[in-house]
Amino acid sequence: MPRSGLRRLRSPRVWGPGGAVVVAGAITAGTLIAGAGPDAGTTADGLPHTTVEISSGDCGRGWQHPRPGTQVFDLHNSSSRAAEVYLRGAGGGPVYGEVEGIGPGTTRQLRVRLGPGAYAFTCLPDDANAVTGPTVRIAGTGPGGPAAAPVTQHDLIGPAIDYQKWVAGGLDDLVRRTDALRAAVTDGDLAAARTAWLPAHLTYERLGAAYGEFGDADKKINGTTAGLADGVHDPGFIGFHRVEYGLWHGEPAAGLRAPATALAAAVRALRDDWAQARMDPAALGLRAHEILENTAQFELTGRTDYGSGSNLATARANLDGTRAVLAQLRPLLTTRDPELPALESELDRTGRLLDGFRRDGRWTSLDGLSRPERQRTNAAVGDLVERLASVATLCDPRRTV
Repeated sequence: MPRSGLRRLRSPRVWGPGGAVVVAGAITAGTLIAGAGPDAGTTADGLPHTTVEISSGDCGRGWQHPRPGTQVFDLHNSSSRAAEVYLRGAGGGPVYGEVEGIGPGTTRQLRVRLGPGAYAFTCLPDDANAVTGPTVRIAGTGPGGPAAAPVTQHDLIGPAIDYQKWVAGGLDDLVRRTDALRAAVTDGDLAAARTAWLPAHLTYERLGAAYGEFGDADKKINGTTAGLADGVHDPGFIGFHRVEYGLWHGEPAAGLRAPATALAAAVRALRDDWAQARMDPAALGLRAHEILENTAQFELTGRTDYGSGSNLATARANLDGTRAVLAQLRPLLTTRDPELPALESELDRTGRLLDGFRRDGRWTSLDGLSRPERQRTNAAVGDLVERLASVATLCDPRRTV
């Protein structure tokens, strides 16, 4: 299936109830009372606002009257460079909230709930070292919001290397299975080819987090007709779905030999190239989210069905692919995400739901689902997509220098 490109989440973020990462609530710039300065007090939105400077020379300046509870920091970038900012526990403590992409001369807002303790802002201008502002101590009572220790690029190197090795093993299996598919087509045994097609395709789909690293190879192996002027008859329609279309639309073996051979060659080339590849460690957390995001967008809508009716089987393989990524990230998440057990429980539940659509050794097509079954499936995957967004944000590497 087509895969969206790697992206960073750019909205203000805080750690929400239960430790889940949520986007900070939108607060319009017009809510500040006229002429308000630092620590201006409660404003039209009912929350106390504090204007804080974000720059290399004045990081955190303006937070003069700290108080506990839910509040808004109006982060003003007075420098000539764009910057991001973290609100952390003092002394390199956990992150309570962050805002990225604050342009020069602009103000962005961060809403957080703080309890008694010591805090400091860390400002990270583009192309410059991080600067930590003065420590601010909050007295009083009341619970603070959840926080999480930041993940760095270094933390992700080990998991990325281990995942890359796992992918290498999967590619070896993929080569064997696509060779078997090619051999069946070459022999003219289309029944055997239809039997071989799905296991080969699912082997590829389980490698979900690597798709962004496969580059143009993904289009050669798993491209669709999206953007092709002549659709299924376009010469650019190649790979698994081209072979799928022919196998389930009565195309003779003679017409499928070239596409099946090209597919096997593309898989073998990917396997050989992967040995020299270096996976971006920062991609892991985001891919854990994107695998099922794309499942909801492409598989559960039937947009990638070219005749085999195997979208639910692919969704199940994508679930396995998500688990493979989480297995590598689990050591980082266990101390940062209290919702991890609930996420793993929902993965189990959704796996059982999807497994129930494999009846008498055959997968039910999307059209074969009842309306309640379709609704339960969409809801289960949609819920996982939301939960995995927290994983993507928790594992988004933060700068420390």
